[in-house]
Amino acid sequence: MERVYNFSAGPSMLPLPVLERAAKEMTNYGDSGMSVMEMSHRSKIYESIINRAEELLRELMNIPSSYKVLFLQGGASSQFAMVPLNLFSKSKKCDVVLTGMWAKKAASEFKKYGQVNVVASSEDKTFSYIPELDESKFTPDADFFHITYNNTIYGTRFTKLPDTKGVPLVSDVSSCILGEEIDVTKFGLLYAGAQKNMGPAGVTVVIVREDLIGKQMDITPTMFNYQIHAENNSLYNTPPTYSIYICMLVFEWLKELGGVREMEKINIEKANILYDFLDNSKLFKPTVQGADRSLMNVPFVTGNEELDAKFVKEAQACGFVNLKGHRSVGGMRASIYNAMPVEGVKKLVEFMKKFEVENK
Repeated sequence: MERVYNFSAGPSMLPLPVLERAAKEMTNYGDSGMSVMEMSHRSKIYESIINRAEELLRELMNIPSSYKVLFLQGGASSQFAMVPLNLFSKSKKCDVVLTGMWAKKAASEFKKYGQVNVVASSEDKTFSYIPELDESKFTPDADFFHITYNNTIYGTRFTKLPDTKGVPLVSDVSSCILGEEIDVTKFGLLYAGAQKNMGPAGVTVVIVREDLIGKQMDITPTMFNYQIHAENNSLYNTPPTYSIYICMLVFEWLKELGGVREMEKINIEKANILYDFLDNSKLFKPTVQGADRSLMNVPFVTGNEELDAKFVKEAQACGFVNLKGHRSVGGMRASIYNAMPVEGVKKLVEFMKKFEVENK
């Protein structure tokens, strides 16, 4: 069977050159005589892999030396606990903006360790927009301010960051990291699961400003302590070694492509192709309007559940897979992460045009 166009929200498709190189190196990496899966994380050769991964990520995202880059486990969901455990150092208060399910889950976890102030929410319209923020509602002595930069399920993203007046801004960037340029210096901490734009499931990247490390709560488990991982170069215990290796290959692929700036241009082109069709379609309707639209995740509906199901089934038969919307919202969703080629989006639109004609 030929490779399909995988529009999954994650784990998502990986660049074909990365998969082909990984296949070539599967049984023998370099001159090691073994697979990366088999080598000790304490070995010099693996140390060179994780160091190279960090070096490339720093270069791609312009990460200053005053920030630590950590390769951790537990997915972005573990950060819902690690962030407050490490950052609730003074007032044990935080501000949050609720823009989707993941933001709600984060806030729910934060409440176990301190006080949470919901600054704004877009739940009133099924999280289909980014709410306006009233700075008078911000907590001046908060230990951090949390946002979910791109909302995977609902297809929205922040285009303007809040002015937190010195309070460390923390963001979940799982579904947009490396897909568009992000000014790291505007954040105290960024975290992202790898399985959308960086690599396979199993590794989570945390980019944290050094001055926020070492102030963890007394109850913080050792494995949830940023300081422990920072002092041990993410090698305190056995990390997800093979996933980090694949991330390194993805970072090299992205660098060769021209970096994040070039990737963002391609992603804007892909998103425009799909949104332009949806905005002019008589059958399909986008669920997000205006400037808040995500570049990565595009949800849409026909307005008829049976027709939605028919579309998903017929699309899969034609090689367009994982287009079914999240179970909490229904409809369809096309996730067009970095590895999705422009050609894949164009062919999807061609299929959608054909489906529309056949289902008037």
